[in-house]
Amino acid sequence: MVDIRKKNLFKRTARALRVRAKISGTAERPRASVKRSLKHISVQLIDDQNGKTLAAASDVKIKRSKGQTKTDVARAVGEAVAAAAQKAGITTVIFDRGSHAYHGRVKALADGMRAKGLMF
Repeated sequence: MVDIRKKNLFKRTARALRVRAKISGTAERPRASVKRSLKHISVQLIDDQNGKTLAAASDVKIKRSKGQTKTDVARAVGEAVAAAAQKAGITTVIFDRGSHAYHGRVKALADGMRAKGLMF
């Protein structure tokens, strides 16, 4: 019998590779790569041609107020990375949700990025 953890890891990796095979970031239009765990969420703007991270944000550095949900924090992370992107002169990105569904915290992060002016 296959260990359920190995099976889930395989499926998650396959989903991430399926998304990743279709997109690639450049210096003018970097890839916004989302990493979500049970507690935290972070995003990096990556130039795949040069292999460099141009901007990044995480909820570890954002102060969380009492009563604020993880979805609210994800939106704040999106706004923070959009502000960092604007400082770097980036206006458009390619959104890479990884193995995560475009739902909940991932969607809130994307909405926060759009609210501050990033286009994708």
